[in-house]
Amino acid sequence: MDWNHYRFRSVWPLPAPPATVYAALERAEDYPRWWPQVRTVTRLDDGSGVITIRSALPYGLTSTVRATRRDRAAGVLEVTLSGDIDGWARWTVTPAGPGTLARYDQEVRVRKPLLRRLAVPGRPLFRLNHRLMMRAGRRGLLRHLEAV
Repeated sequence: MDWNHYRFRSVWPLPAPPATVYAALERAEDYPRWWPQVRTVTRLDDGSGVITIRSALPYGLTSTVRATRRDRAAGVLEVTLSGDIDGWARWTVTPAGPGTLARYDQEVRVRKPLLRRLAVPGRPLFRLNHRLMMRAGRRGLLRHLEAV
């Protein structure tokens, strides 16, 4: 088993139309306004940028993010990540009753040296840290959507 390899999935039921949710999620430069753990997003060009995240544990992760798929009709936003974590992440936005389901899938390998050394004992904490970050992201997006 590769202790530095992670797969995550989060599903966020949201009480807003899919087009509204998609529009919010495609504006990554706005994430720091509503998602507390997304500390900075710096746009490099129309399809890439640098993101720094930090959740409950005392470490930050910085990666370059490049758009690989942006398909409004299918409700898909997908990026590759390189830096402290390498891999990919995807939002899939679908109608669900009167609202939306936003599904987040991610598959990454940790490259940050300290986290690689702590991979075995730290894995449960790293997974918990990710869950806490995603929970806060959903709450932040709910507040953001109410204001839109």
